Amino acid sequence: MGNGWHEWPLVLFTVLGQCVVGALIVSGLSWFAMKDDAARQRLVRSMFFLWVVMGLGFLASIMHLGSPMRAFNSLNRIGASALSNEIAAGSVFFAVGGFWWLVAVLGKMPPALGKLWLLVSMVLGIVFVWAMTRVYLIDTVPTWHTGYTTLVFFMTVLLSGPLFAALLLRVSGVTFSGTTFASISVLALLVSVAVIVLQGMSLATIHSSVQQASALVPDYASLQVWRVMLLAAGLGCWICPLVRRKEPHATGLLLGLLLVLGGEIMGRGLFYGLHMTVGMAVAG
Repeated sequence: MGNGWHEWPLVLFTVLGQCVVGALIVSGLSWFAMKDDAARQRLVRSMFFLWVVMGLGFLASIMHLGSPMRAFNSLNRIGASALSNEIAAGSVFFAVGGFWWLVAVLGKMPPALGKLWLLVSMVLGIVFVWAMTRVYLIDTVPTWHTGYTTLVFFMTVLLSGPLFAALLLRVSGVTFSGTTFASISVLALLVSVAVIVLQGMSLATIHSSVQQASALVPDYASLQVWRVMLLAAGLGCWICPLVRRKEPHATGLLLGLLLVLGGEIMGRGLFYGLHMTVGMAVAG
């Protein structure tokens, strides 16, 4: 039994990947709305950090394989294996989005093609997150094979992505109140709290012949409380200035992003800690 941190490469890969997808969508929508070419270019330059974070996520996922040389083996069963589909979807998202950024930052991207390319990258990001969820919908792992898994993964997109995008926009000197996106993140937090409560209740009904799901992570409730506190504090760093009708500072947004990522990393660790195969107990 444990908190799932033994799966730290997958924790980082999934959380960071979902954060980047959300940030690309929000910053991309802002890029579409801009009329000032100079501001657009500043935003594009700041989006470099999206691909740095995505690269760190993929580096973590390679660590999970034990040897970097095994990375290509994960693509052997595209179409038949959810894991291969996940890696393929992530790789395509990384390649297409990263190449868009490279051409755009060099100023070589035709406007019409740039819009279409960015839109495709955003859609590929959603496909990537969806492919992630399919990896864990395993019928022999009843604690994962629920709609909560899909919901939690997409809530990470909505919790961390808009805040990351707000930071990039602030650093690039672009005016961005973000009230709408902040409201979406707050709604995602409320949904996450509801999932915590409902899933916590459902754990008491899940068991194998030798293991009760609720016993997998004995501190599940208290750790989830800490997680929610981190998420609320992180979003507060963004929302409080907006309530006072002030533009958030980059330092506050960075602190908020770190707190939110910390909360989601804690929650993802709990998710992996709940792994239980029907018919046997799998210790953390």
